[in-house]
Amino acid sequence: MKRGLLKIFEPPLPLIHNPHEPRNFPLGRRNLYIGGANRRVPGYVNLDILLVPGVDIVADAEQMPFPSNLFTRVECDAVLEHVRHPERVISEIERVLARGGHAHLVTPFCHPFHEYPRDYRRFTLDGLKELARGRFEIAAEGWRTGPTATMLVFAIEYAKLWLPWRLWRALAHGVLGWLLFPLRYLDLFFVNSSRAGRIGNHCYLWLRKP
Repeated sequence: MKRGLLKIFEPPLPLIHNPHEPRNFPLGRRNLYIGGANRRVPGYVNLDILLVPGVDIVADAEQMPFPSNLFTRVECDAVLEHVRHPERVISEIERVLARGGHAHLVTPFCHPFHEYPRDYRRFTLDGLKELARGRFEIAAEGWRTGPTATMLVFAIEYAKLWLPWRLWRALAHGVLGWLLFPLRYLDLFFVNSSRAGRIGNHCYLWLRKP
């Protein structure tokens, strides 16, 4: 009951996804979602390092238990900041992805520290492209969430730093979340701007395996 009440009062996310980010790359008979904990992802095999609801395969993304050239599409959303060796994950994605298949990478740039179970790094869009260089063709690139999301997320986290007790922090998160979330729509003016990368929140790449 307590969890249900918290869900009712949970504020909207202080961000919006870029409405111009491509979504029409084809799914196949077999598709892989890396790091989809607590998320239902129809049409995908859901791989995560922890056994939680929604996870089909518990494994390390640096050494995945799949044969090569198996998947038509691979989603890797907000995962690479949590792994020790992101280049190994990219190598594994290349291995398990079929020729002509697509991989979708999303990573944070300006975003608060968040452990799952560790948080090691942040990526610029150029840094993310460097990981993929020589392995994939870049089909699309840009910012998933923009500068306004960065400002709102950090404002909420900064306010919580002043509060000593967990309940107070939860209340502050809820109150500020409801007060600030309408501002997130300002990112509609920024997410496709060349200036978004100055303090963008999350960037993305769509990659094709040649």
